[in-house]
Amino acid sequence: MRSYRELFRTPEFTPLFLASAAQGAAQTIGGLALGTLVYGITGSPLLSAVSMFGPQLAQVLGATFLLSGSDRLPPRAALTGIGCAFAAGTALLALPGLPVAGVFGVVLLLGLVASLGGGVRWGLLNEILAKDGYLLGRSVFNMLSGLVQITGFATGGALLTVLPARTCLLISAALYATSALGIRLGLTARPPRSSGRPSAAETWRTNSLLWSSRPRRLTYLGLWLPNGLVVGCESLYVPYAPHAAGTLFACGALGMFAGDVTVGRLVPPALRPRLATPLLLLLATPYVFFVLHPALPVAALAAALASVGFGAGLVQQERLMALTPDELSGHALGLHSSGMLTMQGVAAAVAGSVAGLTSPAAAMTVMALASLGVTLTLAAAARRTPEPGPTPALQES
Repeated sequence: MRSYRELFRTPEFTPLFLASAAQGAAQTIGGLALGTLVYGITGSPLLSAVSMFGPQLAQVLGATFLLSGSDRLPPRAALTGIGCAFAAGTALLALPGLPVAGVFGVVLLLGLVASLGGGVRWGLLNEILAKDGYLLGRSVFNMLSGLVQITGFATGGALLTVLPARTCLLISAALYATSALGIRLGLTARPPRSSGRPSAAETWRTNSLLWSSRPRRLTYLGLWLPNGLVVGCESLYVPYAPHAAGTLFACGALGMFAGDVTVGRLVPPALRPRLATPLLLLLATPYVFFVLHPALPVAALAAALASVGFGAGLVQQERLMALTPDELSGHALGLHSSGMLTMQGVAAAVAGSVAGLTSPAAAMTVMALASLGVTLTLAAAARRTPEPGPTPALQES
């Protein structure tokens, strides 16, 4: 599968694509609205960052107890239920008088529900598309994410100038409900990919098997850590530029879109494996200079340039799929998604804490330097790791 036309001619790809677009719009508009609401109430960079990225913190619980459901639940029913839960939870966040503690309670519950979403969605995509079509299909979803974030953050920023943050949260809830409806009507009922009941014990067993391979461990760490630390930089856009955070988010999404188009469509397959480390270095380097407090146009350009580096995720996911048996693809991708989002939530909390002690600009530089250090360390470790055979066994160590 080599063209976008082939992708959209594949049955069920387009409904999944459109439902994901509605969900992405809900996430961007709702996240910006919630971060703005919490910052307005508390004046705290930490609480603002955690409110936007707090659901990710609960992903570690989902990865520990629930992830076996990624391959053991019917995909359509699971994705529909997740969309409905987010619609209800986001509407609850819009309630006047909800205390800050209540806000964070809802946010963490939604994160726990979402921990299943990545594995179910990307495992389903792996079923819908031919084996050689996953990277191109995932690149299209990443490009969609970039476009939706560009329009979603720009629209969210514009809406927040004329509407209360709570009203914007209700708009987000309606978009989540639309996504759930699109999944229910647009996809066919499929059986689970694996037999057996989801359980914490099965989740732990499969996590251990996936983690037992050193090449997979390094791939997971490369997917989680450099990316997450840079998202810590992004989580400080609101306190860095309270009246222009939507612009920074939109420019970052534009850069991510450019990176995904380049890696997913233009870079030859033989060259892709060599691009992961350079792209991760690009991802962090522009934020090193935020300690100089660049003006908004320069900061926006830096955010766009840095986000081109998110294209590294496509290269790393392609390697992860090459290292993982088909029957565990949903669980493996769910572990990637949960670990990445957990790290993003942790990094947002760390970045907010550092910003509280210093400044948002200084904290962004600290997080960027940490990301660069991790990337170089993982690259050195990968060079010392022998390549696995063409069909890696799960029991390898």
